[in-house]
Amino acid sequence: MKLPGDKAQHLILRDQQVISPSYPRGYPFVMDHGKGVYVWDVDGNRFLDFAAGIAVNSTGHSHPDVVKAIQEQAEKFIHISSDFYHAKWIELAEYLNRIAPFKEDAVIFQTNSGTESVESALKLARYHTGRTQFIAFMGGFHGRTYGSVTLTASKAKYHHGFYPLMNGVTHVPFPDPYRPILQTNPSEDIGDATIRYIEELFIHMLPPQDVAGIIIEPIQGEGGYVVPPQTFLPQLRELCNRYGILLIADEVQSGVGRTGKWWAIENFDVEPDIVTSAKGIASGMPLGAMIARKSITTWPKGAHGNTYGGNPLACVAGLETLRLIENGYMKNAAEVGTYCLLKLADLQSNHPSIGVVRGIGLMIGIEFVENRESRKPAEQLRDIIVDKAFELGLLTLGCGTSTIRVSPPLCITREEIDAGLAILDQAITFAEKNGS
Repeated sequence: MKLPGDKAQHLILRDQQVISPSYPRGYPFVMDHGKGVYVWDVDGNRFLDFAAGIAVNSTGHSHPDVVKAIQEQAEKFIHISSDFYHAKWIELAEYLNRIAPFKEDAVIFQTNSGTESVESALKLARYHTGRTQFIAFMGGFHGRTYGSVTLTASKAKYHHGFYPLMNGVTHVPFPDPYRPILQTNPSEDIGDATIRYIEELFIHMLPPQDVAGIIIEPIQGEGGYVVPPQTFLPQLRELCNRYGILLIADEVQSGVGRTGKWWAIENFDVEPDIVTSAKGIASGMPLGAMIARKSITTWPKGAHGNTYGGNPLACVAGLETLRLIENGYMKNAAEVGTYCLLKLADLQSNHPSIGVVRGIGLMIGIEFVENRESRKPAEQLRDIIVDKAFELGLLTLGCGTSTIRVSPPLCITREEIDAGLAILDQAITFAEKNGS
């Protein structure tokens, strides 16, 4: 197929005149419409979607139940502001309370995005604890507003030109089993070494009694879809308990059924104090949530708020999304995700450029290397694969230095996984023969 087509080229030229150049645009896909796991561009070309709008379109594109709920709500009212009340806002909060990853009752602050959810968590943690400091992890992505981008440490360019950032954030290495930064002692894994590093930090640099919260993606997203060792998060929970520090799980990309459980942190049998959510929570409507234990939600009326929080269109989309995920798509994510990992293991055996495949459910990363002995990241090769896959009819997104993420809608079938991996196989073969 000719890409970009004539209509796409025209729209891209118009876009360049009026849209901020700061957006990290990839290949020239100009969308017209979508249905399920397929999308069409303005020139009529069809693509299989392995990206889902950065893991947002959890129920597929334009699921009829979600569309119907939005249409029916729009005929009633579109906005009233957070100064007043409405039933759908309450229903969604009750649903999130029921599925929160801790036994205690939850209180919900609804937002418009992931970064706003994280900002809300920072404010609540400081207010409740009376402490000022935070620990975040290298490779983490938490958003681009000032507090959130200070936590973010996946790419230096997110900080360049924006200093000074928010005061009070210390970064530590994320326990990446494939690319460990810290040296391990005998009988340690990289998770153990990371906990030991934080303890050393408390001795020499950062008083633990000043730390309000430790924020972590249970599975890193933008940093490369990195899964920590199974014992790491339980150890981190115990460390937080010991020093009275709040554990904040950033589940903006990993949550809402993507890993086959409501929240990725549940795969590690850990209960956080605060969860931040967005992306897949409302099938593409701008909705986020900060979900906190009721016992720590101690701030008073007027301490925090927003104009669009609890937007009725976003709330009904969220309710339908959660019902669809609970009634089948979450189970599908677990089963099809396991199937996809097995198929990717076969793909890895045929392609020496694949260094490692990792993930849980339908949150899967494929990391490319120049060779498996050195593990040197093959960033240019990864980019060629992404572009070639697009030419062949598959939408993918990179993450980390040299990883491709597999994060399709949670409704995807085994047959659609097979179709997408067949295209990916062709793209990798092309890149290995023609890439540098």
